[in-house]
Formats: sequence, structure tokens, C-alpha cells
Amino acid sequence: PRVNSSLSSDELLLEDLETEGERQLKSLLHQQLDTSVSIEQCTSKRRCFAPAAFYKPFGEEAAGALTLSQFQALQESDKETSSLRELGLSDSEILLWK
Repeated sequence: PRVNSSLSSDELLLEDLETEGERQLKSLLHQQLDTSVSIEQCTSKRRCFAPAAFYKPFGEEAAGALTLSQFQALQESDKETSSLRELGLSDSEILLWK
């Protein structure tokens, strides 16, 4: 192709650059237009999400005047409760465990 002499080389390069967003859009378009996909390929791309995290504010139990050792014990107990909750235990199961 012929280059117009009135355009500088910088302007020409900026027009030819492809951004990451454009590349992603092209990739998504090609995936949508590709009709030669099998069910096995679709199920292999299935993603499993972790369950939502349960958040309980730490400040309610730590309200008031506590010594450093009391606060550290409370913090350790909260870490243990959080790790048990991440394993999928309910609040009643956590109380039974403790």
C-alpha cells in the first residue's frame, strides 16, 4: 500500500497498532462464530467456583478494653473459626468442634 506523504510515520503507526482490548474482542468473536465445537469441549471448559465467603466483623467481639493477651487469644480463635468455615463447616458444627 502507498503511504500518503502528508501523514507522518508516527500517525501511521498509531493507526496500525492493535490494543489488547481489540485482541480480546477478536478472540471472543472467533469463539462465538466457531460452530464446530463438541459437547466434550464445552464441558471441559466448565469452571467450578468456590462458595461465597462468609464475613463476620471482628470488631464486635473485640469492642471494649482488652489486654494484649486477651486480644491475641481472640484473634487466634477468629483465625481458627475462619479456617473451619473455609472447610465448609456451618456455625453449629464449628461450635460443636470447639
